[in-house]
Amino acid sequence: MSNLTQNFSSPNNQPLVIGEFAIRQDDEGRYSLADLHKASCNLAKHKPSNFLRVEQTQELIKEIEQCSDISLCENNHFSNMRSAVKVINGGNNRGTYAVKEMVYAYAMWISAKFHLMVIRAYDAMVMQWQISDRKSISPEQQALLHEIVDRRSKGERKIYAEMWSRHNRHFKIPRYAELLAIHFPEAVHYLETMELKAKIVEPKQDLIAVDRHYDQSVQGLAWHMLWVREWWREFGEAIRTISPHMAGAVHDHFQDGAMFAFHFIDKDELKKQRDRMDYYQWHLNPAERMALDYKRK
Repeated sequence: MSNLTQNFSSPNNQPLVIGEFAIRQDDEGRYSLADLHKASCNLAKHKPSNFLRVEQTQELIKEIEQCSDISLCENNHFSNMRSAVKVINGGNNRGTYAVKEMVYAYAMWISAKFHLMVIRAYDAMVMQWQISDRKSISPEQQALLHEIVDRRSKGERKIYAEMWSRHNRHFKIPRYAELLAIHFPEAVHYLETMELKAKIVEPKQDLIAVDRHYDQSVQGLAWHMLWVREWWREFGEAIRTISPHMAGAVHDHFQDGAMFAFHFIDKDELKKQRDRMDYYQWHLNPAERMALDYKRK
């Protein structure tokens, strides 16, 4: 199955429905222009054959099939297709079938109203796929939610705990990593606008001085926690492919542990070490890493 089929055909047998018409697809995921024509009121002047003769339509077909824009090819699933338009002769599914971009162009050629109907119908279908698949947020999306909570809590543990607790209750999930991808925009807005009940407590200046040895030990543990979190950022996704459940169970420990570690790290020293963390080469042996550090100085 091609990439296009995986994205544009219905993995959950959920068809593209426009009004009362379910739009058929070929084996590679293209949509029936004849069905779209019927859904648009079936006027003779809007026959697919008329649309395909338009010069601008031919230019669009050529552009899709050549995929001259490299960035477009990388993000577009047409690179695995032989043609943007395919004609099936004979059988119950005979007719002209076209890829999604062609469908949008055809709908716009018919009318702005029908174009909007097609866009909304397609968006609704994609939303239904996501709900049916119950796809959770990606590691990158998890990191963004963490950044919001870290920034707003400012290191205050009560606020940190409150935000995650209220977030998970709001979306009825046991842990934030199980948030559905379709709810991610709402989660970002919810965390950014949440009215916090707990307040940030400014540290008192007259606290008992911490033993120097104890302070050094805490600093050391905090630094090791940050380095462990950096390791997880590098290799966590690989572990997730081996065992998603194992990765999910340990992910929060790396993230939360690093969050608490930040409280004990000198911020100026952290800025100095951040560059080293960013370019650190985990696959090198100690001698090779020392040589790399020397070159960067």
